[in-house]
Amino acid sequence: MRVLLIFIDGIGIGEDDPQVNPFSVAHLPTLTRLTNGQRWVKGIGRVQTPLATFIPTDPRMGVDGLPQSASGQASIITGRNIPALIGEHYGPRPNPTIQALIREGTLFEAVCQANKTSALIAAYPEHLKEEIERGKRLPASYQQAILQQGIPLFGLDDLLAGRAMSEDWTNQAWRDFLGHPEVPLISAHEAGRKLVRVARQYDFAFMSHWMTDYVGHRGSLEDAVQLLEKLDGVFSGILDEWHPDEGIILLTSDHGNMEAIGDRRHTANDVPTLILGSHKDSIASSIHTLADIAPKLKELLLN
Repeated sequence: MRVLLIFIDGIGIGEDDPQVNPFSVAHLPTLTRLTNGQRWVKGIGRVQTPLATFIPTDPRMGVDGLPQSASGQASIITGRNIPALIGEHYGPRPNPTIQALIREGTLFEAVCQANKTSALIAAYPEHLKEEIERGKRLPASYQQAILQQGIPLFGLDDLLAGRAMSEDWTNQAWRDFLGHPEVPLISAHEAGRKLVRVARQYDFAFMSHWMTDYVGHRGSLEDAVQLLEKLDGVFSGILDEWHPDEGIILLTSDHGNMEAIGDRRHTANDVPTLILGSHKDSIASSIHTLADIAPKLKELLLN
């Protein structure tokens, strides 16, 4: 039993408004196929298909205010209601209280203690990787969780060797913005196939994608549509490469944002959780909030 958790930062289930919500207008044949042709907008509800189960998931968790990155991500990886424990939603990076709660235990730690393997399979530019590993840059909640297990972050060499993924999926950012023309450009479909192949090397693999949150804060509707259509291509590759009996692939997010282009704040919307795999029904009924995800994945991985 393997688990691949695909974390897509800052996507919620918003109003079906083509003026602001890219989920209303993007061409998403693969993602909507997984939800019986329904777009990921308000009113979708829980959807079950032979391939997947879709669950609108509560990132608010009973705490007033708009959900934030650090507390939402920490809830995903610890299986605890972090906003309730600290009395607020907090982000983008974890404060000392959230850091302490992460040190008390995460899904990564449980996997390692069971002598199973785990990794954060996104590749980071060397300067950023070194700053995080040396404590010069505050890590995100999930980065702290992997580093405190003594597992290093992946970098350029890992990306070139096929051991890690680019967070933009196709490697375009490494070529255009990071000055690495030696990194091969791949299609979104091939990125999905590669993602499965890389994740197969671990019992628990975590893949992060932050561009959605960035576009939600600063980008245009066109930018957001392009990102979603690329994600759709990634999932077409995932479905071609992956067999449902291998385990679970779970996509989720920490808070809403990109479904309301033009409002740079986060939203209070539910976030999508999509579960693929022959064991999906054994965990789907128990997921209602972000804090419900880690306990069910731990159960699958360790039992």
